[in-house]
Amino acid sequence: MRVRLDDEDRQVAFGRRLGRALGGHGRVYLEGELGAGKTTLTRGVLRAHGHEGAVKSPTYTLVEPYEIGGRRLYHFDLYRLGDPEELEFIGGRDLFADDALCIVEWPSRGAGWLPEPDLCITLSLSDPGRTASLEAFSDLGRSVLVTLSQEMGEDDVIIEQEREQQ
Repeated sequence: MRVRLDDEDRQVAFGRRLGRALGGHGRVYLEGELGAGKTTLTRGVLRAHGHEGAVKSPTYTLVEPYEIGGRRLYHFDLYRLGDPEELEFIGGRDLFADDALCIVEWPSRGAGWLPEPDLCITLSLSDPGRTASLEAFSDLGRSVLVTLSQEMGEDDVIIEQEREQQ
């Protein structure tokens, strides 16, 4: 599925829909160049679960944990990761094994160590705004894509969608 996100408000709104569809668990990998909006999308996901504070990218700490409404959410940013084994030192294996929602920016930096995602989203710059390309890798991921396609509003633009997923 590919979705056009014309501005920051739509990107956050799409993140909210994504957060609701995920139901507080799963592994979502966010790809895209610097400034593509990975943290903005993450802000929307966290808003769907009731987080109202600032959402910063944990570039130096690697992970920012959130406890919201009894759910655990982890926002990873692996941009500055020197070696995927560093994730072991911060307890990453336990975080990914937890029944939590893990959102990972720059997952390619953790290649070989990270578990398979449920959903991979690639954000790219487009005029106007961004384009989000979503690919499912599990039953949960496929379910999320179906839910998103059913909840898209009239103002949302789905550029491309796999018909078998409906």
